[in-house]
Amino acid sequence: MKSNLVRIIGIDPGLRRTGWGVIDSDGVRLSYVASGHITSSGEDDLAYRLKELYDGLVGVIASYRPAEAAVEETFVNENARATLKLGQARGMALLAPAMKGLRIAEYPPNLVKKTVVGAGHAEKRQIQAMIGFLLPKARFDSADEADALAIAICHSSHRGIRQLGIDGRQPETTS
Repeated sequence: MKSNLVRIIGIDPGLRRTGWGVIDSDGVRLSYVASGHITSSGEDDLAYRLKELYDGLVGVIASYRPAEAAVEETFVNENARATLKLGQARGMALLAPAMKGLRIAEYPPNLVKKTVVGAGHAEKRQIQAMIGFLLPKARFDSADEADALAIAICHSSHRGIRQLGIDGRQPETTS
């Protein structure tokens, strides 16, 4: 009998701190595996900060061996430089799982919040409370970790729809 269990890493990209959360999902039940964050030194040049994020994510992926990854899409804010740097950090968050051959999905912040909390404009404390409810064994020290777990939960909820191509996107192919 084939198991439907899939291990998912959710990634909340940030240049200063990138949150990550790993869960197992069988399509109905969710289990917390681990979470944490990767920091980069604000004193280093941008290229070396990006390398720190990439290397950290590669290490997490090697340790927990997820089959799929979910990354939060970048929101555009008023500061163009900050948005550009966040986009570069997000590039590392996409590259690390891609280099390991994982399936990768991307989700806008409002969809993540709506999936986990039921409202697209939920506050950080609401997300953290729902993570505690959905993943009672989860222990996280930062909002970045909670957000990463929320991204993984969102992917768990939407992955079947994405595979069927029902959401208007192209169906994912088997690697």
